[in-house]
Amino acid sequence: MSEREAYLAARVLDALLREDYGGLAGRVTRTKDGVGLLLADGRWARLEPGLLFQDFVVAADERLGLEQVLETLVEVADPADSEGVAAFFEECLAALSGLELMDAHAAEVLRGGPSYETLAALADHPVYPTSRARVGLSEEELLAYAPEFGPRFLLRWAVAPHGALVPGSVASLPADLMPPGIRPEGVLFPVHPLAVEHVSKIDGARVLDERALEVRPTLSMRTVEVDPRTHLKLPLPISTLGLRNRRSIKPGSLADGARAETLLRRLAGPDVLLADEQTYAATGDEHLAWMVRRLPEGTIVPVAALTAPGVDLGHLVPAYLRLLLRWNVELFVRFGVALEAHQQNLALVLRGEEMKLLVKDNDGLLASPARLRAAGIEAPAFADERMLTDDPHALADVFVTITLHLSAAAVAFGTLPPARAAALLRDSLAEALDEHGDHPMARLLRARTLDAARLTGKSMVTAGTLAPKWRTGARDVNKHYGTSGPNYLRRA
Repeated sequence: MSEREAYLAARVLDALLREDYGGLAGRVTRTKDGVGLLLADGRWARLEPGLLFQDFVVAADERLGLEQVLETLVEVADPADSEGVAAFFEECLAALSGLELMDAHAAEVLRGGPSYETLAALADHPVYPTSRARVGLSEEELLAYAPEFGPRFLLRWAVAPHGALVPGSVASLPADLMPPGIRPEGVLFPVHPLAVEHVSKIDGARVLDERALEVRPTLSMRTVEVDPRTHLKLPLPISTLGLRNRRSIKPGSLADGARAETLLRRLAGPDVLLADEQTYAATGDEHLAWMVRRLPEGTIVPVAALTAPGVDLGHLVPAYLRLLLRWNVELFVRFGVALEAHQQNLALVLRGEEMKLLVKDNDGLLASPARLRAAGIEAPAFADERMLTDDPHALADVFVTITLHLSAAAVAFGTLPPARAAALLRDSLAEALDEHGDHPMARLLRARTLDAARLTGKSMVTAGTLAPKWRTGARDVNKHYGTSGPNYLRRA
């Protein structure tokens, strides 16, 4: 058994315990030898207290095999989840291959002076165990297009009729992104090489032979960097972070992201910057679209890179946490807005001694029309009605699971000693809440965070792959809760 297999097996079992899939957490027992779990093959796997997000994790010195863990998954799974369980098997195998491929090339990547986006991709997702899985891609395709390998490649191009564009789309790319020598009749679309097969099957679309415009992948993979100030978001025909998390671009999502950006620009303080995501083209097909993202001047460091190997920016973490929590608490309390701005969608912009928070990809936020109206602001007319709610607890769920868990705690505990991380998080959040005194929304958020016995968590594996939507009842697989963990803010 390889070290990577043992690492992945532990991460998978941790996730299943955290989400209590199939009642697995109820099978944890305490004996004279400690706390553990009986696996399907009869092995007793020793557990230890979890540092973040869950009560128990696989003990650091346990070496489990992936087959042992997956057999246990099969044993506890509901028969209705058989397709999802089979898909998760494929995810695990793809994740293991991805981890081993990354290990084989990591030294070479680091020697090449990687970008912060590449460094961010070398750090594993804080929660999702099979984040390396891109099911269906070969090793050659991963090396050519996955961000952890720092590749560069040329985009493909396709032509579609003007009538294929949805409202809000622009008719052509900005002049600085137009490939030289390609002036076809119709609308020109940049196409990721991995999407060529899908685009070639779209009625009315024609893929060109030309390859032009060199890019490199960002942490998101479907978004590519043209230059340090310009990104292109393109559909990919793959899933990441779960079978149901497709990386295509649904019609309407780019327009909703632009509307959300416009709203956030009104609500942003002087230390918060918004990426410009107003220029896009979309069609009725989720595999034919693009969005140009313009970024501000300065050195841009994705928050996910703060815990990556080779990055020495831990001294920025305290200031980052204070800025992050102060603004997100203000959004929540004053305006009823909760951002789905996790460690991939946030970045630091460094300009000399100055640091600002950069926010991008806003089409997953949650906003309260009533709270916005009370602040004198009309809620955007989002095409995706799931972006609007007046339920303060739904807003708090997003704040806790995204802002607090992924954007704050994962970074703090990933860069600082546990006691210091907990104290810094607690003090920074308390300071942000204190600014709003006895406001009802501040009281609610304090009750859900600082004063809570346990903190809400997301069941990402369950909703993303294992269980069908009719079983989970999740309208959005990225907002499916039902699990909780110890409150690390109360750690002594």
